Amino acid sequence: MRCAVWPRAQGDDYGKTRLRACATPPLHPSFAFEPLGSNSALSPPCGLRHPVGSDWHGREQSAGVLVVYVPILKGRAGEFYALEHASASVQERIRPVMEIVPADRVRDLLETFCDHAMHHVPNNMVLTVDCGALPHTRVLEGDIGGPVARVSESLGYRDRPMCPVFRCLDEAELLSEVADAAADHGQGACLRVSTAVDTAEVIPDRRQMRELFASVRLEPEEIDLLVDAGPVLTSRTRERLRAEAVEALESLSRWPWRSICLASGAFPANLTGFPRGTATPVVREDARLWLDVVEKWRGPQLDFGDFGVTNPRMPAKSRGTPHPNMRYTTEGDWQVFVYRKVREGSNDDFFDLSKDLVNSPYWPASGAATSWGDKSLQDCAQRRRRKAGGATEWRAWATSHHLAVVTTRLGREGRP
Repeated sequence: MRCAVWPRAQGDDYGKTRLRACATPPLHPSFAFEPLGSNSALSPPCGLRHPVGSDWHGREQSAGVLVVYVPILKGRAGEFYALEHASASVQERIRPVMEIVPADRVRDLLETFCDHAMHHVPNNMVLTVDCGALPHTRVLEGDIGGPVARVSESLGYRDRPMCPVFRCLDEAELLSEVADAAADHGQGACLRVSTAVDTAEVIPDRRQMRELFASVRLEPEEIDLLVDAGPVLTSRTRERLRAEAVEALESLSRWPWRSICLASGAFPANLTGFPRGTATPVVREDARLWLDVVEKWRGPQLDFGDFGVTNPRMPAKSRGTPHPNMRYTTEGDWQVFVYRKVREGSNDDFFDLSKDLVNSPYWPASGAATSWGDKSLQDCAQRRRRKAGGATEWRAWATSHHLAVVTTRLGREGRP
């Protein structure tokens, strides 16, 4: 199987060549939200990796250094729609991780996921795929191969490059599938290490780490390190997680990773209890945690990761249809709008929500040009859409806006 992908980094010379060809210069301080762009084919995804041997690698966090945004998204339709409509400037600055959300029929789930990737992921965007929430069992009766192997094969047939996620405690069979996927797609792999309060892992020693590298048949220069601090819902939790994250990063930074990212999530598990008919602020503690760690961190460049507008944990099965809602990202908070469903049999109450949002102080100066999601919200506010959408569209629009806000702030200020 041969995939139409960009080759993995092959040492210092490759990294330096690629950096000279692709590196995005530091953004001017006056940078504002970029208007909506087309999804034309991009050059090699300059913002997606810190190339081996580049000036980024091993460099301390400093002003003027591009911080890549690593959104960890649930692999559902809404999130894929947001990626599809991301502007060129957003695409260049993100390295998305897609988590496959468990379902009863794993085979159908994986095919749907891969179809979404084929139809909605922009050209030349490398998708990091995490099958960690799925049981490692054969997907097809009598056939060899678990979810990683199946996704790798399906995305390869669809000419969609992927970077598989693995963990320190993964079994040998799964690590072998990761190794095969990395070899087939030529995009390396991503090691995800948890420092979360409820799922913290023991950091492997040097011998164990070398064995892990051998199992996936990759050098650390071909691996993205993703340190997942998990949920950070309060300032008190943030203080504890900061120490855990710094300790893990210090232990792991002895290896020359392709990139290093610290991720966490601060959005609540659901919207139960939120007041109706108004905006309720939710502090973006995940952004604050990253800033806290960066302030103390003296190691290699640290990228920023979060879970978009969702909770870090896998969602429970939904029951019924949600009330009209919008999780709207601002500078330091989410403004969460939840409206009552007054009109039975339709979501037309979302038109009222959109109008209130567009007329609120949270609506950005760049307005509908901020993102595809903002354009859709303005269309709803002005009744230019026949239907107000549903849960999938609302998640897509919220995610689209969130990606634009975070990438713009990282590029302009070096903070999410």
